[in-house]
Amino acid sequence: MGNVTVKTLQDLKENGEKFCCITAYDATFSRLISEAGAETMLVGDSLGMVLQGHDSTVPVTLDDMAYHTECVARGNRGALVIADMPFMAYSTPEQTLDSATALMQAGAHMVKMEGGTWLSESIQMLVQRGTPVCAHLGLTPQSVNVFGGYRVQGRTPKGAKSILADAVEIQDAGASLLVLECVPTPLATDISEKLRIPVIGIGAGPGTDAQVLVMHDMLGLSEHNARFVQNFMTGQDSIQGALKAFVGAVKSGSYPRTEHGYE
Repeated sequence: MGNVTVKTLQDLKENGEKFCCITAYDATFSRLISEAGAETMLVGDSLGMVLQGHDSTVPVTLDDMAYHTECVARGNRGALVIADMPFMAYSTPEQTLDSATALMQAGAHMVKMEGGTWLSESIQMLVQRGTPVCAHLGLTPQSVNVFGGYRVQGRTPKGAKSILADAVEIQDAGASLLVLECVPTPLATDISEKLRIPVIGIGAGPGTDAQVLVMHDMLGLSEHNARFVQNFMTGQDSIQGALKAFVGAVKSGSYPRTEHGYE
């Protein structure tokens, strides 16, 4: 596999080919994940939970994210690296530029930001300055304290309409990718069909253009798993085998199944 770019992902969507994303936090797993054929890797602020032991992503700092992005970039073998902008690291235009600069200079190819249409100007500003953006809608973990827990979003007609409107505006602002987390399968499918840009789902059913899982979840290492998680170590005798099984299942469409989604 050559180096994956934004254009690679766009071409896959236009050709109706699924692609996958796995979280990575260090050089060793970065190498294994990219060698397994995953087109994208997310240096997720989920590291706050799976590496640091916090109960949310809120405590993760920009320095944390830059450090782990550097580690992942060193081990990467051609995947596109997306780095999360952590909690409150993009609350003003100046801060947004500084945070994105730190992550891109650490080795990211794209930054990810959680939020709706309020991000439009920031997305436009970053893209104009050479920084691709992945947006994130639905259950946005940095807002867990506002939501009152990890709850499925977009279940009411008003909520679904709001997420679709946000998705369209974010695309029009210049985002190259969109993550949809924990939204009903019909809504995720509808948004994926209506957008030009690729949509990566997690707990969003099989109708999106790609799937992402936290590496620790898909390897069966997590203490509590959501309904959309499948343990890909089952039936495998190595981590490399599990990573390849996940990539193959996403590309073939055998994961996620109906029962992994929400209505």
